[in-house]
Amino acid sequence: MAITISGTNGIVGAGFTVDNSGVSVTAGVGTFGSLAAPAAGLTGALPALSAASLTSIPAANIVGVATAGFGNASGAFGQTGQGITVHDVWSLTAGLDPAGGSNDITANWARSNSYYGTIGSAMAESSGIFTFPSTGIYFVQIYGTFFRNGESSHNYTGFNILTTTNNSGYASQQGEYSSIAAQSGNTYSFAVVSYTFDVTNTSTHKVKFQTVVEGSGTSINTGPNSRRLNVFFTRLGDT
Repeated sequence: MAITISGTNGIVGAGFTVDNSGVSVTAGVGTFGSLAAPAAGLTGALPALSAASLTSIPAANIVGVATAGFGNASGAFGQTGQGITVHDVWSLTAGLDPAGGSNDITANWARSNSYYGTIGSAMAESSGIFTFPSTGIYFVQIYGTFFRNGESSHNYTGFNILTTTNNSGYASQQGEYSSIAAQSGNTYSFAVVSYTFDVTNTSTHKVKFQTVVEGSGTSINTGPNSRRLNVFFTRLGDT
């Protein structure tokens, strides 16, 4: 390749010129070990850059609207970056007349997604034992209304939330109770119980519910249209 060196043109070759104005490549490819150029000096079409090569971007430089891609393996960015991913509601489909003491609610459970708004995957239920659709931190809540038709009182009516972490032994985690006063006609009481459960394994971490009443004669008048006993499961974020 012929190279011309002159005081006027600097160094001139086939497809490039080096003079006091800089380097001009008019043909072929210019290869440089390093390039220091102000942003204002970059013109023309720039080649595509691979995003895989971009690391350690300061948060202040991330602007605009992210439409996808921010998520880890379980679908959440950090703890709650994508919001609540599971919210499920279950109710009893038939009335319940609990015996005295603490008793598991084992039958007539049904998902209430026809009546309540739900998000994500459903819980699974078998004989009153609920299995979670994915790991995570869950807010669990039960509420319901008791009534009694008679003149004798019941000093306590309420619910317990019980959990297991080995799919075997259950422990009561939270209980709340009300009472029914002695008077004629129907008398009502209401109870609500909440618990936050760290579900690290869906095969071993499960939950169930109990009624707690002083004695027989108290009822929960519920059914497909009344829904006076409901349980809520809301996934708040990653475990």
